[in-house]
Amino acid sequence: MRPRPLRMIRWVVGVALAAVAAYLAVTFVQVWAASRQDDRPKADAVVVLGAAQYNGRPSPVLTARLEHALALYKAGVAPRIVVTGGRQPGDRYTEATAGYEWLRARDVPDQAILKEVQGRTTYQSLAAVDVVLDRQKLQKVVLVSDDYHALRLRGIASEVGLQAVVSPVKTERSTFSRLRSLGRETVAVAAGRIFGYRRLTRLVG
Repeated sequence: MRPRPLRMIRWVVGVALAAVAAYLAVTFVQVWAASRQDDRPKADAVVVLGAAQYNGRPSPVLTARLEHALALYKAGVAPRIVVTGGRQPGDRYTEATAGYEWLRARDVPDQAILKEVQGRTTYQSLAAVDVVLDRQKLQKVVLVSDDYHALRLRGIASEVGLQAVVSPVKTERSTFSRLRSLGRETVAVAAGRIFGYRRLTRLVG
């Protein structure tokens, strides 16, 4: 017969692991559900989350986000577009500048575009956007990023003080790639809810 303390430790560990598994499972379902929800009410601005650019040319991921934001703008969802994203090491252009030039080439007026050029993470960009919009007394925004990113965007936006909904870009991926992205976001959301998204950014970049 095993000693009682050892059995108790095993039971506590088992319960803890079961609780963690249940928490992650529920979070995964929430991440998946958020990726399928498209909110586009009337807002003050559409905010495009940055992605890679190549010498001033938006990457396919960034292009898809810009196309989606442009469609929202043309549909009258918001009168302005905010492009975000700073300069990564070795880059000559910021992600925001690449987005700005792409929109200008498609006849979006200069006064309808705002740029946030300092953020190198999602948290930094949304925090900076909140400051920029607050100065202009703008409040409601529609965030544009990849669909699997939607739930974490909502959490970060709430933490920095933005009144935000998400209109996600539907990404065409293999089942494995999509599950991997959803899994990564599940871990990020689960940790962000516990430790705070700002602290999580400091830990993982």
